[in-house]
Amino acid sequence: MSTHPHPDSAAGPLRIAAAGDVHVSPANRGQVETAFSRLPESADLVLLAGDLTTHGEPEQAAVLAEICRPLDIPIFAVLGNHDWHAERGDEIAAALAQGGVRVLDREAATCRLHGLEVGVAGAKGFVGGFEGSSLPDFGESLLREVYAECGREADALDRGLEAVAGCDLRIALLHYAPTPATLQGEPPGIFAFLGSRRLAEPILRHRPDLVLHGHAHAGTVEGTIEGVPVFNVSVPVIQRDFWLFEHAGAPRAEREGLRLHTA
Repeated sequence: MSTHPHPDSAAGPLRIAAAGDVHVSPANRGQVETAFSRLPESADLVLLAGDLTTHGEPEQAAVLAEICRPLDIPIFAVLGNHDWHAERGDEIAAALAQGGVRVLDREAATCRLHGLEVGVAGAKGFVGGFEGSSLPDFGESLLREVYAECGREADALDRGLEAVAGCDLRIALLHYAPTPATLQGEPPGIFAFLGSRRLAEPILRHRPDLVLHGHAHAGTVEGTIEGVPVFNVSVPVIQRDFWLFEHAGAPRAEREGLRLHTA
């Protein structure tokens, strides 16, 4: 786990802006720049749920980095399948770091805002499907490797959530979906390519305060995993630049005072 230093903000609710599937490229730079330029007025923390680029080219990530560089706000992100398309994920993360965007690749980070310790556990997630139609650990070695890769992502999410267990606000940040609840609207036949039930296991174990993902462009914004709130913040789903949350609750020592709602 690493810590992102940032001074405590002024009194008031902690405002979180979340989005996935921004798909930045030089072609849409103006639109994205306008959206991000408004963030200092509306958010204290920004969370990006993958597919930050169009085709996984570092030059596309550099566009987003330039847009984010002037923002004095903690920005955490995970990469998505588009960001890995050219097999240059490490270069994408390095380019984004130049703009102050911290990519969480199977790791966790914290920042202190409004007197609260906020912990974010980040992992891309992977495919695999859900109850009734999920990939087993059986058959050809290539299929078993897909199963194993999803397991590595789920294990990393588990470690990340364990690392932030003592934080006042705990967030799981993914690209792939951990529940079919936020996939409704997509053809059921492709659910196996949109996420995996195995990503829900660490969420049920640690019960974070908020789970975010993207990837499913025709899904549903809000769902739950046994009471844990899950939001699909893919831009095509939320139909806006960012989905905004407000946290006006007490520190973790007084959990019954927690209030997290959409703004």
